[in-house]
Amino acid sequence: MQATALFLLISCLFIVHTVIQCKKELTLSERVQQLSDAAVKKPVLRFNGDKFRQYVKGTPRNYSTIVMFTALAPSRQCGICRHAHDEFQLVANSWRYSQGFSNKLFFALVDFDEGPDVFQSLRLNSAPVFMHFPAKGKPKKVDTLDIQRVGFAAENIARWVAERTDIQIRVFRPPNYSGLLALVVLLALVVGLLYLRKNNLDFLYNKTTWALAALAFTFAMTSGQMWNHIRGPPFLQKTQSGNIAYIHGSSQGQFIVETYIVAMLNAAVVLGMILMTEAASKRDDVKKRKIYAIIGLGLVAFFFSLSLSIFRSKAHGYPYSFLLK
Repeated sequence: MQATALFLLISCLFIVHTVIQCKKELTLSERVQQLSDAAVKKPVLRFNGDKFRQYVKGTPRNYSTIVMFTALAPSRQCGICRHAHDEFQLVANSWRYSQGFSNKLFFALVDFDEGPDVFQSLRLNSAPVFMHFPAKGKPKKVDTLDIQRVGFAAENIARWVAERTDIQIRVFRPPNYSGLLALVVLLALVVGLLYLRKNNLDFLYNKTTWALAALAFTFAMTSGQMWNHIRGPPFLQKTQSGNIAYIHGSSQGQFIVETYIVAMLNAAVVLGMILMTEAASKRDDVKKRKIYAIIGLGLVAFFFSLSLSIFRSKAHGYPYSFLLK
């Protein structure tokens, strides 16, 4: 009996000692060492609520942490979270394999399904969100990336990180040969078409063909495709109420899907102008000319009004409208 009691006492003491050791708060050097070891293996550290409080909210702290709050589970239906995660991963990888890599900056990710308490404590009701937790003090408003204005392209994230931490990260994108391959295929098709029709190249002098090509290029440029290429905005965005926003609410930004909408509106207006021009220039069936003119006028009036309405929603305070508010 005495041996059994002694064994139980030793077991209890061992369990108590283990619990105390587990709950013992890590020192700053221990936290930094653990983060450094983990970052070498995995540039983006994945935190739940406990790890977030231990490594990010823990004090004292002598390192900065860039945290992406996201919802990657398909059931969350976050259309841009996966794309934003890929860009964030690209920045973290560029930092990990750069010559200036150190323990002064870490990249981490908190998924909603793994840390809902973190989202609640920070009052986050949308995703993705990028926040900088400085080495000293609490995050300020400028420590949250304004993705509605600048987007979440890797280059933009790296620029924002440099502004907040003074650490320059040169983004290295893996080579993408899809554009080159598409160009080669297009050139091959053009050369093949010219070879097959080498005895009949009249289509090269077709005004309609060149006009359609010029219009397509114009629609792409005036809708903001070049702006998308430079800024890398999200395709669309989920609002705080859970709805999907296709039009950016500010004149300083836009979504990719918004450029497609603007291009289609411009194309509809141009189609209306073409129909009215055809109605005025033809001298055949009067009834057909009237139909062309009415349809063309309707297209111009309605889609121009819709374009103006979208512009009013972005340029707040713009006083003019036509048909639609």
